[in-house]
Amino acid sequence: MQATEPLAAGGAATPAHATSLPTPTVKRRVTVMVYEFFLLFAVEMLAVLIYILLTGNRQEPLFQHGLKLWLFLVTGLYFIWCWRDSGHTLAMKTWRIKVVQAGHARLPWRTAIVRYLLAWGWFAPALLVCAAAGLHAKGEIAVALTVGIVLWALTAFLDKDRQFLHDRLAGTRQVQLPKVKR
Repeated sequence: MQATEPLAAGGAATPAHATSLPTPTVKRRVTVMVYEFFLLFAVEMLAVLIYILLTGNRQEPLFQHGLKLWLFLVTGLYFIWCWRDSGHTLAMKTWRIKVVQAGHARLPWRTAIVRYLLAWGWFAPALLVCAAAGLHAKGEIAVALTVGIVLWALTAFLDKDRQFLHDRLAGTRQVQLPKVKR
């Protein structure tokens, strides 16, 4: 792809231009995450329905763990496909945010997978603390997750480009796309 071709349908940025676009504010990116939560909730409810239909709603521990793995995979497919295909999910597109990597017109599969796994840094440490401390009450888990999310969000303030830690480690950037003039 030449440097003058668009990155994706509807996008006006070239690969060279995309990496020089400004970083969206932390507030904007966290707002996108909240919007993403609602969209992902719908996707996962459909995934749960499919899982229940396929397994006959069996409740043995193996099937309960299987459901967690299934949701992890479905969530991964959702994000990885979106980042790889267009550089953004529906929530990111709405807020004109795109994931880019220098030198690539589209995010490579491997990079998208690594970014997805690293993005679990928003939740995994808090969930591990809950498991290690034996926290099971919804309130305790909510507090642990809130603390973990806030701490992960603060990693952007430690980065000179205000990128979150998972983007820095994956070699990606979130950029703010310009408004489309009509």
